[in-house]
Amino acid sequence: MIKAVIVLACLGGVLGALLGFADSKLKVEVDSRIQGVLERLPGINCGGCGYPGCTAFADALIEGKVEKVSKCIVASDSMKKDIKEYLETSPGPTGDTITVKI
Repeated sequence: MIKAVIVLACLGGVLGALLGFADSKLKVEVDSRIQGVLERLPGINCGGCGYPGCTAFADALIEGKVEKVSKCIVASDSMKKDIKEYLETSPGPTGDTITVKI
């Protein structure tokens, strides 16, 4: 009985270590600007922009799929200007900035 407990404990330790190693090596880096844009959006998730929510719209802005912030029909003009300024002044992981229209 004690041997079974020891074997299971060792097996759990080895598998846990492998999961920890895999987590550190297979991590997907997310562009931090997505969160910055998301904080500046209204957060209503209405879908009026053609995307299923504000996160998808922010992702599309960062990836260059959307060129106009005005596709978000709920955001005020000051929010749109803030998003435009944020994207033009915040470099991404590669050091580039994004130019969008209001």
